[in-house]
Amino acid sequence: MPDFTYIARDTTGRKVNGVLSAATERDVIVQLSGKSLFPIEVKAESKGSGFRIGGKRVSAQQSAILYAQLSSLIRSGVPLMRSLKVLREQASNVALQEILDDIVSRVEEGASLDEAMRRHPKAFSEMATNMVRAGAEGGFLEDALDRVAKFTEDQEDLKGRTMSALAYPVFLGVVGSFVLGFLLLVFVPQFDELFARLRERGQLPAITDWLLWFSTSVKNFGIPLLIGLVALAFYINLQLKTETGRRRWDWIKIKMPMLGSILLSLAVARFCRVLGTMLKNGVPIIRSLEISRDAAGNLILAKAIEDASENISAGESLASPLSASGYFPRNVVEMISVAEESNSLDTVLVEIADGLEKRTSRRLDLTVRLLEPMMLLVMASIVLVVVIALLLPIFRMSSSL
Repeated sequence: MPDFTYIARDTTGRKVNGVLSAATERDVIVQLSGKSLFPIEVKAESKGSGFRIGGKRVSAQQSAILYAQLSSLIRSGVPLMRSLKVLREQASNVALQEILDDIVSRVEEGASLDEAMRRHPKAFSEMATNMVRAGAEGGFLEDALDRVAKFTEDQEDLKGRTMSALAYPVFLGVVGSFVLGFLLLVFVPQFDELFARLRERGQLPAITDWLLWFSTSVKNFGIPLLIGLVALAFYINLQLKTETGRRRWDWIKIKMPMLGSILLSLAVARFCRVLGTMLKNGVPIIRSLEISRDAAGNLILAKAIEDASENISAGESLASPLSASGYFPRNVVEMISVAEESNSLDTVLVEIADGLEKRTSRRLDLTVRLLEPMMLLVMASIVLVVVIALLLPIFRMSSSL
């Protein structure tokens, strides 16, 4: 949403200015009226004024540390403004220091903490800013910050474990590709002249003839093929920037053998954790669904959540449309249904996320353990085929001699 600068007066007549994020000027006026402020001037900020700072990127781990430190300072009785200044002075990251400097100046001008944070979407997620807003309005800001910090750390931990688990299979794939390339481009072509006489006599084994043909094709057309692959990757990258392309890729991801169910479970776990955390912090369920829908990281799942949100707006339950989509496990839907009846949806959703992440982590470890011997077997099979294809004509030549 765009930012609007405003000048207003409070009930005592004191002039107040600041920045608010809203869809239109009318929404800004409504927000100011809710704060007992009488607007004098409201105007949209030029896009160039906030682009440089808003583009600063801070890692999720640094953001989690910031949330935890700010929560500790506020819980200890340190005022918000002083806490922000302390964190700004202690920040070792230049980008984070500039962001905190901007937040301090915005808050000093009268903006709320969540409004100042919202100007930096690459540093603070929408979930974090909404939870901070709910915490500030409900009087439990330190608890909201603490929960955001824990959520961010959990997500980074899960992401780190996933990447470390896939590191060895990726390494095997890269090494296998180099080995195969060396065999086809350097080793195999040296036997072409040696087997030329057998080819003329029609005595060259079919597997050897095919291997030599494949090696020659790769050598002659390797560069055009590489250019074609790069162009294809560029085209796919362009498609992934469109909604249709992302939707197709998200559908492919959840339909992949072995990994598809794991990726779907992780997306469902993210949705449940974000939704449960938002509800626990007092954010309305419709707004919580909008945020958790994006946090799922899958457009196919997001569409099912959007349909569920429409059902809730019509006064229906959350479990029914989630079950009808076919993407949510039956036990998850049943737990959500019972939680809605017992009015404990926020707690149950977090418990669902914990259980899903633990089970998915075990499945991911098992899948990776299966991938490693499978990739080794594939590499060994390729080398065996090459060796057999090269040794068969040599044995035939030896027997003829």
